[in-house]
Amino acid sequence: MVSRIIYELSCLPYKSVLEAFMAINSTVFKANIQVSDMDRHYYEDHNLILARHPSETDERLMIRLFAFALHAHEHMIFTKGLCADDEPELWQKNYSDEIDVWIDLGQPDEKRIRKACGRAKHVFIYTYNRRSALIWWDQIKNKLNRFDNLQVQVVPDDAVKTMGDIAKRNMQLQYTIQDGEVLLTDGETCITIQPTSL
Repeated sequence: MVSRIIYELSCLPYKSVLEAFMAINSTVFKANIQVSDMDRHYYEDHNLILARHPSETDERLMIRLFAFALHAHEHMIFTKGLCADDEPELWQKNYSDEIDVWIDLGQPDEKRIRKACGRAKHVFIYTYNRRSALIWWDQIKNKLNRFDNLQVQVVPDDAVKTMGDIAKRNMQLQYTIQDGEVLLTDGETCITIQPTSL
């Protein structure tokens, strides 16, 4: 059986072999999320499947879900994420295959951000670990002032930790958004999340 799998993988191009290997080693999470966004008047349920890369933490996975909820749309999708250098964590494309929304996490380098701002109408970066995020942003912000389509927000450390604590392989989550503040609940734990703009 193993030899058969190896043979089938050997028939694939290199990139596909790498992607197949990453998929095998990823952990699959399922999330049914209800989004009530009073700021955008968006009220929908989404059944999502996420693959958590072996190097990804529960906290980072939950920030991906959080970013999805803030920008929820029928065309918003998770990309290959950590497995692809030329794609963000999430994006929303229009019918012409143009990128309307590009969402990255963490502390991407200046070159990646400039490239994203050139390719997408709107670019959002959700960073965390506030102390290191502020140092990162201080080093690159002056080089990015010209991009009007860029927004960078810090997710509070306590919210990140609590989101990680409620991560499960199967989740039922509700996000209520009003005036930029997010109330997240899994039915047992309630988290208030107020990202800070940089």
